[in-house]
Amino acid sequence: MSVLLSVSIAMLAGLLMTRVLKPFKFPAVTAYLIAGVLIGPYCLGALHLDGVGFTSAEAVSKLSLISEVALGFIAFSIGNEFRLEDLKKTGHQAAVIGVVQALVAALLVDVVLVLLHFIIPDKLSLAQAITLGAIATATAPAATLMVVRQYKAKGKLTDLLLPIVALDDAVGLVVFAVSFGIARTLSSGGADLVSILVNPLVEIAASLALGAILGWVLTQLEKLFNSNTNRLNMSIAFVFLTASLSMLEFELGPVKLGFSSLLVCMMLGTVFCNCCVLSHDLMEKTDKWTSPLFALFFVISGAELELSVFTDAVIVGIGVVYILFRSLGKYFGAYISAKWTKCDDNICKYLGITLLPQAGVALGMCLTAKQLGAEGDLIRNIILFSVLVYELVGPLMTRMALTKAGDIQPMSEAVKNRRSHKLAEAEAKKNQ
Repeated sequence: MSVLLSVSIAMLAGLLMTRVLKPFKFPAVTAYLIAGVLIGPYCLGALHLDGVGFTSAEAVSKLSLISEVALGFIAFSIGNEFRLEDLKKTGHQAAVIGVVQALVAALLVDVVLVLLHFIIPDKLSLAQAITLGAIATATAPAATLMVVRQYKAKGKLTDLLLPIVALDDAVGLVVFAVSFGIARTLSSGGADLVSILVNPLVEIAASLALGAILGWVLTQLEKLFNSNTNRLNMSIAFVFLTASLSMLEFELGPVKLGFSSLLVCMMLGTVFCNCCVLSHDLMEKTDKWTSPLFALFFVISGAELELSVFTDAVIVGIGVVYILFRSLGKYFGAYISAKWTKCDDNICKYLGITLLPQAGVALGMCLTAKQLGAEGDLIRNIILFSVLVYELVGPLMTRMALTKAGDIQPMSEAVKNRRSHKLAEAEAKKNQ
């Protein structure tokens, strides 16, 4: 009963908050996050009244399965952006920009935080600075995808953005693994080449292979059904299956074989959309089915944000530096590489802004950073602070950038009049 009550409260709070913030033209994803913060354990949940909000972090964690499933569907949808006919046009640009913007963000944050380490060595260690620089590579695909869907964004910037966000995760995993291996060496004094180089490469290769195999199997099974409803059910079941299999872990001697849920589900969607002739229709139907799931995911994400990080001046100070220079790295990294690959001026100007949101992948890296002990706790709190800022501000800036680039078109007068006419007709029938 408590879980079902929490789910219903989260859904209702998120939907009502979209109405509250509608006059301010905030994206729905921002409204969901704010609703989550308000009903979370640091606001209404602190009252400890059943039916009002999440009374503790443990209550929020009970819904973690929903977040895992939602991330699987988000990655599956992003995989749909890797259609071969589209990649022939933008594949080279997406690959170059995806790598460059991630590396520039990591390098800029590394340089600044290492300098800050020499200024306040008792507050920020060299290992922490290097690890935070690596986490700066990560971009949140969920927030970006939600904004694109809500406003039905279409155009050259959107076509390039989603593949870059997907590629960003693979680049981030490699950069983080190498940087964290160095950080752990600095912290403990022991070098481990396997964890620095082998494990991340094995994880990426295994994730892509597993996703490709499952994508091919899904395509073959879809042929057994003539009904679109059954095909949709099969697609949904496979995303559930893929998300669960990606949680498996194995050890082969010194090598740890794990999977990235985002990469596995993304590859599932990529193979499926390129091999199944009906993938366009099925993807559209899947997107409609997952709308409430995504809304719930963001409300839960908002409830998970720990507002207590604002009470520590050191965390706030380092967090502000991290946010500022990561943002500069993302923007100028995207701008330079977009110019280099001869993208349109609007893409050069606004692409970097759309890459600012940060959430799930970065928090996942923080879990690994816990291996540094007390140093890992500081890293986690700094990232929590930055995620809170990025998730609330990032979607709004993404909407503004896509609008400036012309990918989001204002609702035409004809559409407005048509909607008003339909409402008037419905009201007239009701009064008859």
